[in-house]
Amino acid sequence: MTNELQIYIDGQYYPKSQAKISVYDHGFLYGDGVFEGIRAYNGVVFKLKEHVDRLYRSAHAITLNIPITQEEMVQAVVETLRKNKMKDSYIRLIVSRGVGDLGLDPRKCPKAGIIIIADTINIKAGNASETGVTALITWVRRNPVDATTSEVKSLNYLNSILGKIEANACGADEAICLEQNGCIAEGVGENVFIVKNGEILTPPTSTGALAGITAEAIYKLCEKLKIKLTITNLTPFMIFTADEAFFTGTAMEVVPIREVNKRVIGSGKPGPVTKKLMAEFKKVIADPVNGTKI
Repeated sequence: MTNELQIYIDGQYYPKSQAKISVYDHGFLYGDGVFEGIRAYNGVVFKLKEHVDRLYRSAHAITLNIPITQEEMVQAVVETLRKNKMKDSYIRLIVSRGVGDLGLDPRKCPKAGIIIIADTINIKAGNASETGVTALITWVRRNPVDATTSEVKSLNYLNSILGKIEANACGADEAICLEQNGCIAEGVGENVFIVKNGEILTPPTSTGALAGITAEAIYKLCEKLKIKLTITNLTPFMIFTADEAFFTGTAMEVVPIREVNKRVIGSGKPGPVTKKLMAEFKKVIADPVNGTKI
């Protein structure tokens, strides 16, 4: 097929229908690897260098040696988008431990594998940005920071998938995970923020939450707009009684939360602080200075 997406695998490009990995790859066998989800808007890859930097930090944490430099990785992402003639895209950048044997020992994997997929994604339900989403606090706790912490963006997302399964079963749009002490960690693929009395609060990464690229953009917007932001532990009570709440993430961007565990948040509609941040974030992603040109 001439119009198939071209997938980057270890320096070569393959049509989507022919893009394959070995069944002995440790990313497939054990979730042994790291990844990033990245967005391109109108010919600019948003915060590409920041995403690549986080990828290499995750790899370092699991002693995974990526066989190319960060600059070479940036260029590989850009070239993949050019090859597919995509100006607007969702990019999945994956680094697996590589091909080994059926044992756990990572020393059996002589070289890490790199995959870059440029495609599209839509995880928002309907007009979620205008109406907000519903959320459920799941029974699935975030893994503690001394285990498979979500501070590492690894290929093992079973913890998040179990939370999403519960949200689906209960008719909620998204799930919120608690950490081991019962405080809010994050969503299954997003950071969580609440607004109370005009101030914004969000959990620390010490709960096991990922340091979000979009979340970092929100921190900077709060500073610019002179909105007080505090990084602190959040309890379920605090989100139930918040004036506003919202998720942030690369795929979801900024989305209001209107209900958590059948408790209406604030007025049940996107609040003024959330709407202001959503509008300002659109300006951020539209500004070429915040990304890498394709």
